[in-house]
Amino acid sequence: MKKRIFITATNTDIGKTYTTKLLLREYASRGLKVGVIKPVETGVVGGVYPDGDLLLALVKELNPLMQDLRVEDIVPISYELPAAPFIASGGEKFDISKVLQAIKKVEALCDILIIEGAGGLYVPLEKYFAIFDLIQELEASVLLVTHCSLGCINDTLLSKKALENAEVPHTVVFNCRSSESNFDTVSKPYFEAIDFPLLKISSDIDTLCDLLYNLKK
Repeated sequence: MKKRIFITATNTDIGKTYTTKLLLREYASRGLKVGVIKPVETGVVGGVYPDGDLLLALVKELNPLMQDLRVEDIVPISYELPAAPFIASGGEKFDISKVLQAIKKVEALCDILIIEGAGGLYVPLEKYFAIFDLIQELEASVLLVTHCSLGCINDTLLSKKALENAEVPHTVVFNCRSSESNFDTVSKPYFEAIDFPLLKISSDIDTLCDLLYNLKK
């Protein structure tokens, strides 16, 4: 099994695709053959994959072995409704075999596989099977992407606690946007008080990639 890094977040629209693209570029710059999978994407209408199309274009740019892949190869499951996959699918069973087949195909072409999730850890894929369960099935290390706005303390610590309780190897990165400029005054002091690592995707990509690559499953 190749090195697998699963990108999840504290919620939707936190910056998973942005982070995934940065990781792909950084690992490729180190001479690694990169691959990417997004197991499921919702909001796919008329053959347009909002995230999948971007990821496919980038991985083809970075890894010539990916040239013959189609978007369906890296996004094996998709739905039109922009909602949790369980809801978007109408409650149908999540076909993990499709995900495993896609991973097998892409891993044959890469040294390191970045897997981008949907929403946060407890987004349901079926009634009693969530992104969190998929992570454990895939035996991947995890990067938890969190935000920097008010509420990030609670959101970050809840998700991190879930990963710790399940003994999932992970690290956390903050995606601080220009609209979240109050982080230094309203949230950062607490993280500093508990000695919480304050890695930022915008400035610590090199350190982050080292940490993720060396996480042991």
